[in-house]
Amino acid sequence: MADELPDVVCRPANEASCDDLQAVVGERGDAATCQCQRFKLQPGEAFRSFPREERAMRLRQQTDCGHPESGTTSGLVAYVDGEPVGWCAVEPRTAYAGLLRVFRVPWDGRHEDKTDDSVWAVTCFVTRPGYRGQGVSYALARAAVAFARDRGARAIEGYPMIVPPGRQITWGELLVGTRSIFAAAGFTEVSHPTKRRVVMRLDF
Repeated sequence: MADELPDVVCRPANEASCDDLQAVVGERGDAATCQCQRFKLQPGEAFRSFPREERAMRLRQQTDCGHPESGTTSGLVAYVDGEPVGWCAVEPRTAYAGLLRVFRVPWDGRHEDKTDDSVWAVTCFVTRPGYRGQGVSYALARAAVAFARDRGARAIEGYPMIVPPGRQITWGELLVGTRSIFAAAGFTEVSHPTKRRVVMRLDF
């Protein structure tokens, strides 16, 4: 596990400013392009059918960033010394229409009720350049567990990428997290549906 930053503070994204959220997602690269929308696409929508500005607007709406009084949000923002450094998408699994429709990893080999909104999912981690490899995602994964539990979840899942020792993985592939990140937060492997993906789960 990476050396952890000792002072990572994770907050619900509605308590973060929209500028802080966009500072983490960035202006270039996979996270900036996606704006955490790939698993949020509704039936009939294609990822490339709407511009990045639309995706960013949807992320702002989903997180309700800048509204600390809000009772809903879709993730967490991590801070170090007041600087926004990381993002984690976490909410009920049913909120991810794309996850339910086209992504087979959560379902292969398991008998799961896709309509059960008491099961939450962690679908994305983003860490700003300059802070990667220092434990930000580990802190976010632990915070996601507490976040889901406090809001009545009965279980929480993640669908990480397996990183073979010594193999170079592009940053975009790791937006779903690694197995070690979830294991350190108390998740255990419940399914291995593809060579490079596993389902990690924690039941409360």
